[in-house]
Amino acid sequence: MKFENVDIELLKKYDRPGPRYTSYPPAPAFSKDFGPEDYKNAIIENNLANSTADLSLYFHIPFCDTLCYFCGCNMLVTHRRETIRKYLDYLEREIDMVWRMISPGRKVTQLHWGGGTPSYLNPDEIRELGNFINERFEYVEDPEVGVEIDPRGLTYEHMKAFREVGFNRISMGVQDFDPRVQKAVNRIQPEEITRQAIDWSRELGFKSINLDLIYGLPFQTLDSFEKTIDKVIELSPERIAVFNFAYVPWLKPHQRVIRKEDLPSPEVKLKILKMTIEKLTDAGYVYIGMDHFAKPDDELAIAQKEKTLYRNFQGYSTRAGADLYAFGMSAISQFQNIYAQNYKELKEYYARIDEGKFPTAIGYKMTQDDVIRKHVIMRLMCDMELTKSEVEEKFNIKFDEYFADSIPKLQEFIDDGLVEMTGDKIIVTLMGRLVIRNIAMCFDAYIDKMMKEKPIFSRTV
Repeated sequence: MKFENVDIELLKKYDRPGPRYTSYPPAPAFSKDFGPEDYKNAIIENNLANSTADLSLYFHIPFCDTLCYFCGCNMLVTHRRETIRKYLDYLEREIDMVWRMISPGRKVTQLHWGGGTPSYLNPDEIRELGNFINERFEYVEDPEVGVEIDPRGLTYEHMKAFREVGFNRISMGVQDFDPRVQKAVNRIQPEEITRQAIDWSRELGFKSINLDLIYGLPFQTLDSFEKTIDKVIELSPERIAVFNFAYVPWLKPHQRVIRKEDLPSPEVKLKILKMTIEKLTDAGYVYIGMDHFAKPDDELAIAQKEKTLYRNFQGYSTRAGADLYAFGMSAISQFQNIYAQNYKELKEYYARIDEGKFPTAIGYKMTQDDVIRKHVIMRLMCDMELTKSEVEEKFNIKFDEYFADSIPKLQEFIDDGLVEMTGDKIIVTLMGRLVIRNIAMCFDAYIDKMMKEKPIFSRTV
């Protein structure tokens, strides 16, 4: 599956703000009306409805040594180890609150530590938290256990500690190997330490490595980013994520440090994207969709081929059907028909736990219409096609009648060769994968209202 001639003019046409659909409805629909008691009741209902379903666990470690100016994550810069110690204590308390309520016997098929920077924990803290979790939860035979690491400040002991507590996958931020770009975004990361981290990972038996890149950063050029892509291909990670820089200074004030005039022009940015897709697919990587590429024998590519791919707040996932329980500041749980997000500020997060309550700040309980539209959007984004009769059978609806307002919106994508409608199927073409967010928006019942409000979404291309 090679992209030999990415059409930049089409990308320009569809380069507009839109959701990433790690949830449906998108997170801006979440409400304060959903609180700790609602989350507690949802756990009880989930136990009754899915008492043997597998679990996906997420743990948010928000701390970093320095601030990367491009960052859009919920993170905190601290050099106080006692601050981290206190957070781990509260995190463990939250884990126990939830763990005691989950039906015994449910097994973990997927686990992830994100951030922030999980590798900012020292090796002893990694072992402590990892063992704490492992003592409480059982695992399936071959779980996917991943962690985000930062090569800066990383030691062999960090990697060894992660391996000892069961991690078998790593994800590492690279962004760009160009020193000028690194300086502009306050992330000085020499190529040598990235290579060192990869070597350690392979030596210790991690089965999968993902590298994150970002296009659209200050001072990037087509030639400079092509050099980064060439080096990444040489490193041969199992997965590569190439994110569009979400320049949202109205949401992330620290991004104001980045001068808009230093960013590549929209034309250059699209040329960088075109080059990246063409080079990675020519090197044998499968373009999964959105930002993700994987080797053909990787679980991500296999899951897409077998139509078992899924999306949640970690992006594309190979473990569909698992209920996601998330822990820590700002973490979002997702199961049955609910979303529940913890407080984004430590003070509130700690206060709720001290009160013996779940630290749920906002959430959402889905309607039947939400459930139907989520299914349609997720299957399009994961399978790159949809069989209408399967949706009709699953939800007892007549597809064309139910989506009478949505189907006409697909026409411009059909006219541009991005979508094909062949009888019972809606098929996203190879070029259509580049604008899959835009295609999914056709089925979003909330998008018109959200677009009228203040800017809340990054651009789709």
